[in-house]
Amino acid sequence: MTDETNKKPTLWQVAQSVGASLFGVQSNRNRERDFQHGSPGQYIIVGLTAVILFILAIVVVVNIVLSAAGI
Repeated sequence: MTDETNKKPTLWQVAQSVGASLFGVQSNRNRERDFQHGSPGQYIIVGLTAVILFILAIVVVVNIVLSAAGI
């Protein structure tokens, strides 16, 4: 293992891992780092934040489309 996989992931790395998991593409090396050195709480908080932001983005887009269509 490299030195990078032996240390706790940064917040940016956690966000990247959550983003990759939302799309279903995660490298084996990062997955191993996440499970060995990551804190579950970080992933839960970042994951919930990502899902909330995604839902809000969908709501905004739908409202824009509906208002443009005059509905």
